[in-house]
Amino acid sequence: MGINLKVNGVTRSIDAEPDTPLLYVLRNDLELNGAKYGCGMTQCGACTVLVNGAVRRSCVTPVGSIEGNDVTTLEGLGTLDKPHPLQQAFIDEQAAQCGYCASGMIMTAADLLIRNPQPREAEIKAALADNLCRCGTHNRIIRAVLRAVKQNVKVSL
Repeated sequence: MGINLKVNGVTRSIDAEPDTPLLYVLRNDLELNGAKYGCGMTQCGACTVLVNGAVRRSCVTPVGSIEGNDVTTLEGLGTLDKPHPLQQAFIDEQAAQCGYCASGMIMTAADLLIRNPQPREAEIKAALADNLCRCGTHNRIIRAVLRAVKQNVKVSL
């Protein structure tokens, strides 16, 4: 069954059942591996992407439910050669240890910066509270987002 999505600015037709999790389509069909499978129950945030500019947990989002919508993954923010300034802030602060949570953290932070370009530290912590990091780099992650805020990083999709 053909399902149309705009992923990272490119319209794609996906041959998938409507109840297939978006995460599987992104990773298996489109070979976009930024979003990770963590828990499969929306409790860790590793699979976080933006749908129409808002946070969505792709592990439980049926691809058919977002047909025709805009999906942005980590790969849609920047590239290896030219990372988005938010991604660069994470690099500069060495915010990822194993890196498994990084995509979800960055995409959640991007959502926050879209809604509130100048959040305070407490607002950043609240926004990221549902994203888990098993390595314990939360302090570096908060510093990375604060760095992006201080640099007036803009996120636009």
